Amino acid sequence: MSNHLLSLLIWLPVVGAIPVLLAGTGRPGLARWISLLVAVATFAASLALIPAYDATTGTMQLNESLSWIPSLGINYSLAVDGISVALIILTTFTQILVIVGAWEIIQNKPHQYMAAMLLLEGAMIGVFCATDAMLFYVFFEAMLIPMFIIIGIWGGPRRVYATLKFFIYTFFGSIFMLVGLLYLWHKTGGSFAIADMAAVHLTLTEQSWLFFAFLLGFAIKVPMVPVHTWLPDAHVEAPTGGSVVLAAVMLKIGGYGFIRFSLPIAPDASQHYEWLIVVLSLIAVCYIGYIALVQQDMKKLVAYSSIAHMGFVTLGIFIAFILVRETNNPDAARLGMQGAMVQMISHGFISGAMFSCIGVLYDRMHTRQIKDYGGVINVMPIFAPFYVLFAMANSGLPGTSGFVGEFMVILAAFSANPWIALFAAFTLIIGAAYTLWMVKRVLWGKVTNHHVAELKDVNGREIFMLSAFAAGVLLFGIWPEPLVHLMDASVARIVEQLAITKV
Repeated sequence: MSNHLLSLLIWLPVVGAIPVLLAGTGRPGLARWISLLVAVATFAASLALIPAYDATTGTMQLNESLSWIPSLGINYSLAVDGISVALIILTTFTQILVIVGAWEIIQNKPHQYMAAMLLLEGAMIGVFCATDAMLFYVFFEAMLIPMFIIIGIWGGPRRVYATLKFFIYTFFGSIFMLVGLLYLWHKTGGSFAIADMAAVHLTLTEQSWLFFAFLLGFAIKVPMVPVHTWLPDAHVEAPTGGSVVLAAVMLKIGGYGFIRFSLPIAPDASQHYEWLIVVLSLIAVCYIGYIALVQQDMKKLVAYSSIAHMGFVTLGIFIAFILVRETNNPDAARLGMQGAMVQMISHGFISGAMFSCIGVLYDRMHTRQIKDYGGVINVMPIFAPFYVLFAMANSGLPGTSGFVGEFMVILAAFSANPWIALFAAFTLIIGAAYTLWMVKRVLWGKVTNHHVAELKDVNGREIFMLSAFAAGVLLFGIWPEPLVHLMDASVARIVEQLAITKV
């Protein structure tokens, strides 16, 4: 089975969406159970990647290749390394919780909502498996369609504005990426294989153009400052499940794209402009933290905090260049890159959990304004500890997964330049400020109004969902070794490649 495992992972949710759709409006219960079954089966199949993948080598494994459009040299070729495996398992894990979370909440056309979620899952797994640039691009764009539908149909009052903004931003960036891929196809003599593109010799000028083409495509996805403004709107209007998938998995595709395309294809340009990415990452970490501090809407606050936390990912990836080429310290570069990868996975759990918690409150009170809450702990004693745990993880408390990745990146940044580390560490202060201030105003104190007094505590379904997130946050906070080991050899290979110049 392992020789077709990746295809199974991509197409199982896609094919599974068909019976979910066929269940129709008349049988919402059936649609929910089929989608849950498909999500659990996909998660089980993704766990089979762990024994099938040899984490000691860090090469691309479990290869599958079929000729797709031979006249253009486009192949349906898949393979994974440790980073892909970790992200695929994060995707399949999150998907189950999203379906459980939407169980009773989505009453309008639940079969279509569940089907859209499954299609989205298939496309996201496809992005993490594709080793052909055109196949990657197809999956990269295919993700937009179900997300567009999820926000546009089940979103909030300004959902049409938010979906169009989300679509236009992301699509705009990927057009430049497509031009870059076509140029590389021309240079390789008609191959879309990412490995062939990475092997082509390019001048610094060519690399620079390609670097910015990829930067536009992936920076909007991450999102990096100044192309981040679609994210708060999309998050605020998206239904809870849409927010969870967007924050937990879709933002990671930006960071993943940098590793798969920008670094191997344009290493010299990446080094040449690394200062730009480092500065933009630090702006995200510091400035966006201040923006989060003044937000009145809980979802907007967590959306801005996502941008700040994803700044760590881009920072960890690009300080590796300073460490490898300027200070000749590949071990610190590995630490920074590893930290960025751990941060991607950890942020998936934490942001997914934070949006789920806000969803739990919103389903009861139908408001996300912080001022409408207060004293929630008095009426929801089971929910409150979950909320506090995830808030602490969001602040980077040691013992939670939020600490591990950020700490590794800050340590690596110290070896590169203490000033970078100083600004990066600043996020721990500002992050604690906006997160804990939100917790104080929502949970603590006396019950502020009769709406809060009538709140019901979490039910079994919600406890299951929040406990699963909590398990991930605590497991990788206390024992990150399995995650680090899974990705370590792959990260080491990427860092080795950074030292090789093409000019």
